[in-house]
Amino acid sequence: MSEQIIHSKSITEIRTVFGLDKPTHPLITILDTEKLAYGEETVGMRFSSDLYCIALKDSNCGIDYGRNSYDFDGGVLIFTAPKQIITVTKPQEFNQVKGWMLYFHPDLIRNTVLGSKIDSYNFFNYEVHEALHLSENEQNTLNQIVQLIQEEIKERIDNHSQQVLVSNIELLLNYSKRFYERQFNTRTASNIDVVSKVETLLKSYYANNELIEKGQPSIQYLADLCHLSASYLSDLLTKETGRSAKDHINDFLVDKAKHLLLSTNDSISGVAYSLGFNYPHYFGRLFKQKTGKTPQEYRQLN
Repeated sequence: MSEQIIHSKSITEIRTVFGLDKPTHPLITILDTEKLAYGEETVGMRFSSDLYCIALKDSNCGIDYGRNSYDFDGGVLIFTAPKQIITVTKPQEFNQVKGWMLYFHPDLIRNTVLGSKIDSYNFFNYEVHEALHLSENEQNTLNQIVQLIQEEIKERIDNHSQQVLVSNIELLLNYSKRFYERQFNTRTASNIDVVSKVETLLKSYYANNELIEKGQPSIQYLADLCHLSASYLSDLLTKETGRSAKDHINDFLVDKAKHLLLSTNDSISGVAYSLGFNYPHYFGRLFKQKTGKTPQEYRQLN
């Protein structure tokens, strides 16, 4: 794998990387994947940019998304945020992959409502194998929105352009959020397996005294062992249980705290340290938040 990362700072630079002419709009562009080609020499090369990218590619894109039998055979939608690394895994010929790649610069949405909430679209931090798999109808919906954006880029660069473009990008993201919820629903069986694995990992972490030795487990720790991104794991758990990954960790710690408070004579500080809290008052605050009582009150009442 190449150590060099080819970094693009602008829409013009990203089009240059793909061998395309200058953009008609400085902050947004749509690339037709059928018109993109790259040879064996690009395999292993790594690319990043200062741009957001939403890419829809068909099932012939040649990337292993780890799909299972419940996945659609249609297109896959991939989201990348600025500074993320993309690696080429195989060459591509003209007309080989159907789809589009929508790139936009953060400056396009700066000082807009979308700019203030773009980080709430967690799928920009999902891994490639957590891509959104679309039905034909879902693809058509997104293609229509992208067509509107394309027409706006080509024909109507005026005082209203930014508002129209940003509104359509937000619509695209909101539909994607809806489709991801559908995908979580269709994967309920495998999702339940993940929920069970998280609980098992937490129990094992406690049983092996890792709370004392390493401190509390992080969301990233659980995600790595589940072979998921931290954002995807938290969204999956929220969808299946109504509780985020952080809630699962905190609820587990409080449950163990209840046991220790009632079954040992350890001081409140001792219980806190045994559960990986560096500062007892953080433990007390979390315990009261979850139970409505301080650790001392809980011990005395039970």
